[in-house]
Amino acid sequence: MKILVAPLNWGLGHASRCVPVVRRLQDEGHEVILGGDGESLTLLRKHFPKLRYVYLAPLNLRYSKGRNQVGALLRAMPHIWMWMHKDHALLKAVLREEKFDRVISDNRFGLYSKRVESIYITHQLHIVLPRGWKWLESLAAHIHARIYTRFNKVWVPDYEEMTESLAGVLSHPQKTNEKIEYIGPLSRFSSTPQTSQGKTYEVVAVLSGLEPQRTLLEKELLARYQDTRQKVLIVQGLINRPNTRIKRGNITIVPRMEDQELCEALLGAEHIIARSGYSTIMDLEALSALKRAELIPTPGQSEQEYLADWIAQKAVFS
Repeated sequence: MKILVAPLNWGLGHASRCVPVVRRLQDEGHEVILGGDGESLTLLRKHFPKLRYVYLAPLNLRYSKGRNQVGALLRAMPHIWMWMHKDHALLKAVLREEKFDRVISDNRFGLYSKRVESIYITHQLHIVLPRGWKWLESLAAHIHARIYTRFNKVWVPDYEEMTESLAGVLSHPQKTNEKIEYIGPLSRFSSTPQTSQGKTYEVVAVLSGLEPQRTLLEKELLARYQDTRQKVLIVQGLINRPNTRIKRGNITIVPRMEDQELCEALLGAEHIIARSGYSTIMDLEALSALKRAELIPTPGQSEQEYLADWIAQKAVFS
């Protein structure tokens, strides 16, 4: 089959969890074409440089500097709505030019078509909103369901049993749908040899997410560790920067790392710091490293706040 795989460009997590999907499809003998925009497409192209790719509608969003993201997201809604329709129109144009057997979309709302089997990947079937906005959760979940039920299948990268779930209520809505399939967690480290070169760094921080919150966390970590004796590695999560290392005393800063090198650093670390994004959680779970991780949610990002609390509760009872 000829299959288009296209992740949402909102941080790098949607792209990184598509890496094992593409590998599996290639192992099964399918022809894979990459789709997307921005840094998420760049990440996939770095992992699969020989694959063809198509550009889809760009989505350029930023978080607020403050501790509440509701205003920023509400202001972005018209842009997101227009982006969804542009993406849908671009997919129509792609399908007129070339025949595909399947389209796999990771949270790109507009990538569905009656002409081809359309699959939607998401872990967030239930929408968690901040305090004061809880009364809108059922409406938000209903709107999202209206979107994903346009697809033939919905793949949920989590365990079906709630007791094993990494996403908790996010991936286990009260109302189920026959299109929903639980496919288990997706991690780029699932096929990476899990070897460690020893304790090169005591603390490894992996940054991700939208600006300016990514930079704000980086500054916070530099201030936390600059006067300590601990050997610290900060991976900035900047996919388009030249891959040069900067030394600031006991702190090493790199824009990005290849999967094998990052895997080794994480396995050797005593303490790991990361955002509580779901793809990061799946990666740490694949390395059996969640218990060594300090998960810091993006301020005001209610999904990440919920996930940090959920993983903390699981650690207490496990």
